[in-house]
Amino acid sequence: MNRTVNVSVIYYSSTGNVHALAEGAVEGAEKAGAEVRLRRAAELVPDDVIAGQPAWAAHAEATRNIPEASHDDLTWADVVLFGTPTRYGAMASQLKQFIDTTSGIWSQGLLADKVYSAFTSTYNNHGGQESTLLSLYNVVYHWGGVIVPPGYTDPIQFELGNPYGTSHIGSAGAPSEVHLNIIRYQATRATATARALKQGRG
Repeated sequence: MNRTVNVSVIYYSSTGNVHALAEGAVEGAEKAGAEVRLRRAAELVPDDVIAGQPAWAAHAEATRNIPEASHDDLTWADVVLFGTPTRYGAMASQLKQFIDTTSGIWSQGLLADKVYSAFTSTYNNHGGQESTLLSLYNVVYHWGGVIVPPGYTDPIQFELGNPYGTSHIGSAGAPSEVHLNIIRYQATRATATARALKQGRG
């Protein structure tokens, strides 16, 4: 039986903080021996609105080469790591719109029994990080997935760790190396769990 673990990192980012965490997740999963896809949720905001925000416009241009997420990225994966900025304590509409298109593959049971984990960024401290992650995990309950948060399962989680998933405060600047190490650990843990599940099922 094929023991390769397929990991999809599916995220939305407007100015780059969640994108940086997503790249860290890719690094962690690859270090754990996974085959990884990095995918972004499609942008819903009109180009003229984005053009009025220099940081948003620059990030949109810099990441145009990253493929948009598709249903195949979900069905292919053994692990899905979702990343989103917080919007009023919940996931961004761009990621939610992608998730809302999945009823067809959900109804076929194609989203069940996979490992899921999530990460986020807010502008302010206490800006809804935990509620955002929990809102994502509510989706996984419906899908019948296996939620694998980082918890407090490694010393690094006691530095800046959020047990629900990696979280970052945007007003403090770009994600630090500590943040990136935490998301790398989270992705490594999710990958290792998925590998153990595949071996057990085999």
